[in-house]
Amino acid sequence: MATPAFLSSPSAPSAGMARQGGGGRCVDVPGVWRGASLGAGMAAGATGDHRVQPSGHAALDAQLPGGGWPLGAMSEVLLAGRGRHEWPLVLPALAAAVARLPGRVVLVAPPHEPFVPVLHAAGLRAARLCWVAPPADARDAAAAWACEQALRCRDVLAVLAWLPGAAPEMLRRLQLAAAQRHALLWVFRTEARRQQASPAPLRLAVAAAEEGEGALQVDVIKRRGAPVTSPVMVPAYGPALESALAASSRSKALRLTAWRQWMASRAAALRRSSALSPQAPVRPFRQSAGDAVPEPGHALGRTAVAAG
Repeated sequence: MATPAFLSSPSAPSAGMARQGGGGRCVDVPGVWRGASLGAGMAAGATGDHRVQPSGHAALDAQLPGGGWPLGAMSEVLLAGRGRHEWPLVLPALAAAVARLPGRVVLVAPPHEPFVPVLHAAGLRAARLCWVAPPADARDAAAAWACEQALRCRDVLAVLAWLPGAAPEMLRRLQLAAAQRHALLWVFRTEARRQQASPAPLRLAVAAAEEGEGALQVDVIKRRGAPVTSPVMVPAYGPALESALAASSRSKALRLTAWRQWMASRAAALRRSSALSPQAPVRPFRQSAGDAVPEPGHALGRTAVAAG
């Protein structure tokens, strides 16, 4: 019996399509990935169906297909809290992409206003940002529409969209739009959507690590390849932000030391004046409101401030 034309013999694949795998020959088809492999991937400047942008976190890149965030595909990030952990995760990749390529970074419906000093310290200039604030609704329809229009714009390099209530069909439209333009697309949703179906080829869940505020725990929920059984730890602050925080801490420490010295000299002067005037009543020393020093803290330790 003759073999049908649409069936190929396993021992004789088409020319130019066969390669030697670990257990024998296999066929490479453009746009088709092997489930047991993460794929070789290509750098962001290359051409092909599996271009990536390195995340800037070596431990995370080791678990991402191709070694970075996919270009032309949706990366869905599930958050335990809005406006807290997404920026440390994506900022290194954004800064690297902006330094190499032209185009705007569009923020659609962010819950907080971006804190420009931190973005500037990481290499992301405010002039490259475009903030879109669509009308709020329960299904995020207006925000999803704005995100789709941004993805179809040639001047847009990357889109970050906060769509906690978007329906799966809306996400499919965004996935198709990102694939057509080969743009970077991050969609941030709540942890409550973990069990909901999603067209995103890459899904991550991010939360603060138990070790403290200096690290983030990233769970790879879905990727093109074998499942990830253990979480990935990434730093919550990049080198630029760490340097800025250290400089801020040193400045605050110097101001606090100078304030304490001034208060000590003032108290000593009051004691001397009381000793020279024994008849004068001695009043207890009280700190006035004008002498108060702001509580120590890192204004640069956040990447967003409450809008309005």
